[in-house]
Amino acid sequence: MSRTAFLPVVLLLVCALPLATVNPWTLVVLVIPLAAAAWVLRVGVDLDDEGITARSVVGARTVPWPDLAGIRVDERRHLWLVTTGGTEVALPVLRARDLPRLAELSGGRIPQPQ
Repeated sequence: MSRTAFLPVVLLLVCALPLATVNPWTLVVLVIPLAAAAWVLRVGVDLDDEGITARSVVGARTVPWPDLAGIRVDERRHLWLVTTGGTEVALPVLRARDLPRLAELSGGRIPQPQ
């Protein structure tokens, strides 16, 4: 994910500061920009020689290249890895428009979309 996604997080923090300073208990409002920053830092997809790793805020799942059966595009144009075992792994922050780049970065392991 591009680090320019931090711009809305900073704007959210600036907007939350006045509300957070009203009372001591309203400092909890600052958790929202912190959670958004953690999401921007953590969520993503990594490709390497071992396979594809889908990272979420709290964990990650790696699908080795031999276990990859294909990629499914759902009705909202989100991408899902389909494994040879029949399970599916969501690819966060990637959409159908990212398939050509994903195919290029995979080194030919994922075919170019037609």
